[in-house]
Order: sequence, then C-alpha cells, then structure tokens
Amino acid sequence: MTLIGYARVSTIEQDLALQLDALRAAGATRIFEDRGVSGARTERPGLNAALSFLRDGDTLVVWKLDRLGRSMTHLLQTVAELEERGVGFRSLTENIDTTTSGGRLVFHLFGALAQFERDLIRERTRAGLQAAEERGRRGGRQVVVTPDKLAKARQHLAAGLNVREAAARVKIGKTALYEALRAEKATTSTVKPT
Repeated sequence: MTLIGYARVSTIEQDLALQLDALRAAGATRIFEDRGVSGARTERPGLNAALSFLRDGDTLVVWKLDRLGRSMTHLLQTVAELEERGVGFRSLTENIDTTTSGGRLVFHLFGALAQFERDLIRERTRAGLQAAEERGRRGGRQVVVTPDKLAKARQHLAAGLNVREAAARVKIGKTALYEALRAEKATTSTVKPT
C-alpha cells in the first residue's frame, strides 16, 4: 500500500511545512501540493494530479479533512469516488482511515449526519415559507422598482436622461430599471382596449 499525500494552503503567504512534516511522518512517499488555492475553488491542480496519480491499493493522506473537500458533500463525494477505485483515505488530525472498518464506519456516519442536516434545512425552509405565506407574505426578493420609483424614472427619461442616469436619480440599478420597463411594456401590450 502506497501512501500519497496532499497538502493545501489558501494563500501564498501561508506555509505548508506543518502539513508536509505530518504527511512525511505518516509515511507518504509522494506529496502533491496546492498553494494559494482556496478550498472553495473547483480548480485545484495539485489535487487533480494526486487523484490522477492514485492507483488501486493506494491511500490518499491529508493533514485535515478541510484540506481535501470544499464542503462536506464534496468531501463525501471525493472519498466515495476513491473507494470505487479501490483507493483508501486517511485524515491525520481527525484520525480517520477508510482502509479500516472503524474508519469506514466513522466516515459513513459523517455522510449520514451531513444528509440529515441537509434534510433539516430543507424542512425548516419549507415550513418557514408556508408560515410566511399563511401570513400573506411571499418568499423571494423584495421589489426594488416600486411603482413610484418607476414613475419618477419615466419622468427623468422623458426629460432626456438615459436609463443609467434615470436609475441613479431614483437610486436603483440600471438593470432593474430596464427589467421594470420591459415588464411594464409587456403588460401594456397584452392589455387590449375595451
């Protein structure tokens, strides 16, 4: 079994020494690195190279779980893909090792807890929207371009200002004003005179 390490720091100023020392002490024979790469970014060349390098029977080793995954969902997905390829996963700080039955159990518990949390959030959101609707409120963004602001913007446009200038005068974005004007035009063109 070959241990392949992966280390990442979010900024160029941060130092990889702590992670590299821990990975070498754990027995990693080769270590891939990403410097100045946020965990939230999808493009991580060092991680991609490590994942391409791994073979059946190898184990990917990281110093901490957050070095590998952008989120719990991404972490679980990555480890599941490794498992399908016959590659193990170890996190040194959390002492998780999916090459052992105990490590697999702990990792699957993480997955179950993450799914449980997503389900709770979904339920709370639905309940909140339903409660708001029962009180007569609708979800979503508040209207930025009120009828009053639209009327004032139309006056500015009639006076010769362009859309950007009119929007600035009524303190709304020009895109919002364009959309309001377009919606108003669509509404008036569908209304037939009686």
